[in-house]
Amino acid sequence: MLELKNIKKIYKTGDTEVIALNDVSIAFRDSEFVSVLGPSGCGKTTLLNIIGGLDRYESGDMEVSGVSTKKYRDKDWNTYRNHTIGFVFQSYNLIPHQSVLKNVELSLTLSGVKRAERRKRAKEALERVGLGDQLNKKPNQMSGGQMQRVAIARALVNNPGILLADEPTGALDSETSIQIMELLKEISRDRLVIMVTHNPDLANRYSTRIINLLDGKITGDTDPFTIPSAVKDESKVKKPSMSWLTAFSLSLNNLMTKKARTVLTAFAGSIGIIGIALILSLSSGVNAYIDRVEEDTLSSYPIAIEQSGIDFGDVITELMKNSEEQSGRSDEMIYSNNIMTDMMTSMINGSRTNNLKKFKEYIESGKDNIKDYCSDIKYSYKTTLNIYTPDGYRVNPSGILELLGFTEGSTPYSSTMTTSDNNVWQELLDNKELLEKQYEVLAGSMPQNSNEVVVIVDKNNRISDYTLYSLGLKDASELTEMIKKAQNGEKLEKPQETSYTFDRILGLRFKLLLNTDYYQKNDLGLWQDMSEDELYIHDILEKSREIKVVGILKAQSNSANTAASGSVGYLSSLMTEVINEINQTEIAKEQKEHPDTDVFTGLPFANDTEYTMDDLNAFLATLPQEAVAKYNEYIVSMQAEGYTEKQIVSKFETQLKAGLSVSTYEGNCEKIGISDLSMPSRISLYPKDFKAKESLSDIINAYNEKAEEPDRITYTDYIGLMLSSVSTIINAISYILIAFVSISLIVSSIMIGIITYISVLERTKEIGILRAMGASKRDISNVFNAETIIIGLFAGAIGIGITLLLLIPINAIIKAITTIGGLAVLPTAGGIALVVISVLLTFIAGLIPSRIAAKKDPVIALRTE
Repeated sequence: MLELKNIKKIYKTGDTEVIALNDVSIAFRDSEFVSVLGPSGCGKTTLLNIIGGLDRYESGDMEVSGVSTKKYRDKDWNTYRNHTIGFVFQSYNLIPHQSVLKNVELSLTLSGVKRAERRKRAKEALERVGLGDQLNKKPNQMSGGQMQRVAIARALVNNPGILLADEPTGALDSETSIQIMELLKEISRDRLVIMVTHNPDLANRYSTRIINLLDGKITGDTDPFTIPSAVKDESKVKKPSMSWLTAFSLSLNNLMTKKARTVLTAFAGSIGIIGIALILSLSSGVNAYIDRVEEDTLSSYPIAIEQSGIDFGDVITELMKNSEEQSGRSDEMIYSNNIMTDMMTSMINGSRTNNLKKFKEYIESGKDNIKDYCSDIKYSYKTTLNIYTPDGYRVNPSGILELLGFTEGSTPYSSTMTTSDNNVWQELLDNKELLEKQYEVLAGSMPQNSNEVVVIVDKNNRISDYTLYSLGLKDASELTEMIKKAQNGEKLEKPQETSYTFDRILGLRFKLLLNTDYYQKNDLGLWQDMSEDELYIHDILEKSREIKVVGILKAQSNSANTAASGSVGYLSSLMTEVINEINQTEIAKEQKEHPDTDVFTGLPFANDTEYTMDDLNAFLATLPQEAVAKYNEYIVSMQAEGYTEKQIVSKFETQLKAGLSVSTYEGNCEKIGISDLSMPSRISLYPKDFKAKESLSDIINAYNEKAEEPDRITYTDYIGLMLSSVSTIINAISYILIAFVSISLIVSSIMIGIITYISVLERTKEIGILRAMGASKRDISNVFNAETIIIGLFAGAIGIGITLLLLIPINAIIKAITTIGGLAVLPTAGGIALVVISVLLTFIAGLIPSRIAAKKDPVIALRTE
């Protein structure tokens, strides 16, 4: 039951006040058909709006089922409109972009009714008003009478207790008006129907009660009613709430009615996305390429720590200082530029022996997680791999350069350089994943054990002639003939290109000789070098280990590493096994057991300790008396001249060393091939990338700070000297470009905000309809937020789609210019992030228009055309 008590409503326009309702008190039965008559401006529609909860009264009270509405909040009014009130308007107020069924379902959607139940009840309501066969039509496909029936079905679908009809026949012809009135009369049998009309004939004919209004006051009531004292009905009903799915559905349908504008708006919003996506594609692609180059380059140029190390960075720094202009010098004088001597001084003073045994222990201990920054760690030893063809031609170490007259570099520090040596046999990295990235298996397979090797060709399936001569595939005598012709002044012809089948390469077999195999004990018990004895070598080769080529590797097209091309790659396990086998041979054991004696001569090694006068006197005691007298006379004369004992002893150093071996223990161990696996001659750290390289440098520096002076590591970071932080530069440029392009993204977002505001103005009546059905301000806001999200999603998707299309010609152009294929690639995460950013920016841009929409007065909104 509904009752109004002393309701007063005043409208203020500037300083003018208009009293729309003045002390109106009236009660209604639960089921009756009430018509409200009166001239225009008498307060009929205001009364209807207050009863419907669309407008608020100034004073008095309205009770619903005995419950006062004085303390109702917005959400209470929303619930009241959704569950208690059904509106039928003169202009139908159907949402044009929704189907008939969707229009009727809308109030049920706000009530949270499930889809199946919602559809069932909507169909029943439409069947009740005679439109069961018009479910999928749009409002603009129907007649006025049909649209009003849809409006009535929408008002009834949620089974409200009160149906409010504002001029329901005002826009209809007489025949249709009668049909609508009959329908309303039928409806009033089980609920309260209150109708505002200007037609007294229809009111008298169909209404059960007529109320007359004039100047905001009730002037007549044909069937007054007083509500008896009753128990209040304060049962709670579920508060209406529009789901995001409904909001999206409403917004999507609205956008689809304006397809051209929606597409153009989304395209405009996508321009900034396209710009950023292209920059991101190029940036990430270049960075990925740089990462590959870094990984490939660092696999060829590791951080190399030699047993005897020089930090060439310090040398270069010193030379750079030397080139700087010096102050305090006269322009009228010539000064020496000590480049060579400064360099020699820096190199000699900077040379030191690294304790690689201790550093290897540090690496293997796992401290500071040094292995996490490395794609591989390689330990090298001075032991040589002696490789021959089965017929006795030595292929490693290669003798090609010696054949051409070139000898090993004469500088005492050449061993510290990290450039590849003349040997074509190179140890492969243990990192299989990195190897597979750098090389593809052209034929055969990767080596699986130490007796298997691979031949590595370049990207064009070529092997250098140096390698071919070294491996015996080409006759080295051709080179000597060329040299002879050149010396005789003869013109040399360009050699013909040779080719080899995969089977020819895979059929290569080699023999491995240990260093110790060259030596045989003679009758004197000394070890004799037999390397020049061809019969001896031939016999040894027949018994030695066989090495076979099992695969041909080709550098990947996108790999920047070509350092190993034209070489034979072997596993690190081969060197480990060779060292272990050598250490178990008789000659190696004998030399290690007698570290003071040369096993080749039987002579003791020269003592590194300084000789004293006692040593000199002991030496003189072994000489004849005449010789002793002469030496003593010489010594006395030197003493008279002021020579110190140390200086005197040094004059006899050659005689003191007579009878000692000219070799050293270390030299013999290297000659025999003895190595200690715990004491490498070189440690090569292969960083994963430049960032990892910097981390490794920091770890080594930290290690040096904690270590004792003799255990500190000196090394040269050649990559650090050659390259700068290219990735940082690329990223900086990318960020700057993205910042500029982002301006267009912000501008397009503002434009979308403006278009959303225009949409608010266009959909003002829809806002009023939704509010009349119980939608809250938040629901209205969500509808327009959903619209901006959809536009943002479309804009992002269009931007990413166009970017992917543009990348096809861009990559083709880049490949034509640089030969680098597939450089520009949009990262999946980046594409998703850009779509999210597009949605977020358009959502933010639409917040103000959506707030404006939420604050619109539903009464004013319903009057908007």
